[in-house]
Amino acid sequence: MRIVAGTARGRTLRGPKASGLRPTADRVRESIFNILGQWLDGLKVLDLYAGTGALALEALSRGAARAVLVDSGKEAQRLCRENAAALQMEDRVAVLGQPVNEPTLSRVAGWGPFDLIFADPPYSAQTPQGLLSLVSGTRLLAPSGRLVVEHDRRAEAPEQQADLIRMDQRRFGDTMVSFYRAIS
Repeated sequence: MRIVAGTARGRTLRGPKASGLRPTADRVRESIFNILGQWLDGLKVLDLYAGTGALALEALSRGAARAVLVDSGKEAQRLCRENAAALQMEDRVAVLGQPVNEPTLSRVAGWGPFDLIFADPPYSAQTPQGLLSLVSGTRLLAPSGRLVVEHDRRAEAPEQQADLIRMDQRRFGDTMVSFYRAIS
């Protein structure tokens, strides 16, 4: 795994040793950022189920100001911290060792609102609809903010749920990436 573009372009990231983590592939991450835009100057980013932190760290490399990474796994937390330090981004990163649930998101909302939220849950643990319900019930996403959800291609991602509307959707093998925007 490596950072695809920006100030840390080409730098490698440490990957998981445990089989439970499924990092976003470089080509999928590159495609996500092609859709979001190459430069994310000054944005606040939230990475749910952060894993290695690759999505948030890519955003920071492309100009995002700060990132909060949330993951309950000990190895994921260690990887997020190590990767941020290796890229000299630890002063712009907060790693929260908590499960992605309503109490955690309520706490994290105080650091927001976020311009960009990434969510790559274990496919068996969270449906796209359940994740959208969790996020839409908070004040995490800034007006016109974007939510990027990775999910199994067989899992249905609704076109709209509460204050979130799907703007795009792309398939990469068994992985589907759905892009949502907050609507007022």
